[in-house]
Amino acid sequence: MIEKILNERIMILDGPMGTMIQEHSLEENDFRGNSFVDHKDPLKGNNDLLNITKPDLIKSIHRDYLEAGADIIETNTFNSTSISLADYGMEKYAYDFNHAGANIAKEVKDEFCNNTKKSEIFVAGSIGPTNRTASLSPDVNDPGYRAVSFDNLVDSYSEQVLGLIDGGVDILFVETIFDTLNAKAALFAIDKIKSEKKLDIPVMVSGTITDASGRTLSGQTVEAFVISISHIPLLSIGFNCALGADQLLPYVKRLSKITNTYTSVHPNAGLPNAFGAYDQTATEMSELIENYLKENIINIVGGCCGTKPEHIRLIAEVARNYKPRKI
Repeated sequence: MIEKILNERIMILDGPMGTMIQEHSLEENDFRGNSFVDHKDPLKGNNDLLNITKPDLIKSIHRDYLEAGADIIETNTFNSTSISLADYGMEKYAYDFNHAGANIAKEVKDEFCNNTKKSEIFVAGSIGPTNRTASLSPDVNDPGYRAVSFDNLVDSYSEQVLGLIDGGVDILFVETIFDTLNAKAALFAIDKIKSEKKLDIPVMVSGTITDASGRTLSGQTVEAFVISISHIPLLSIGFNCALGADQLLPYVKRLSKITNTYTSVHPNAGLPNAFGAYDQTATEMSELIENYLKENIINIVGGCCGTKPEHIRLIAEVARNYKPRKI
């Protein structure tokens, strides 16, 4: 069904969960809720925990993006691997966070579809890069050292993927990839579970160009990144985060010329200012996104850090005037 839609129009992805949560200035007790009052480690900043302790807040953010025109909403599970959750001493809750995050998004989707009579809305299970890298050493004095192994990543991603699938996602979205070896572990886990469960769930992938070098953190060019993951059947390949829409444009152009999948982009609202905030307005960002549409290089578009429902609303309005890229 989603391929049919992508052939007919440009689909709209939602915006970020993290910067939307930050606007609520939550404190330690908000994250703990009633369920984790006695947890030994600090929990402030563990946004995925809010799937358990503040589900209504997460629902409201999903709802705002749907009302702004999003066709695809991402689960609040970006950091819900046991590897990332170890920072908070919450490894054992990884499956629960993913299952709850998927359930919340699916509930909001179903409610929205019932109220609006729309049927072409999808939930994408957000799978982040973890806070470890399999390709690089975190110790400059020991370049051969790795803080995580490929097998560790596969096990951790498998748990996340199971939680998302059991929770009812429509798509699995491996995003913000800075190390392609991490992404390959995620894709290996997805492929294994799809085979075991005899499922044919679409998979989206989005990498991150970290700076003006035009490479990922692990050193790959656009072309190398695409080739590295071309052995896996994918719904789409794209780029997100780190850069604003104007800086990402040349790399998405290159991507669109070499891939036989649909393409996606969800850039930041410009570059962060001195305080780490994003100043690009919804109007400014939608004007920059229109350049992608004029070039006819994308099929899916949304926003990353700093974008809000108003940004998504204006991007959706502009996208209605253009045809999607043809594979």
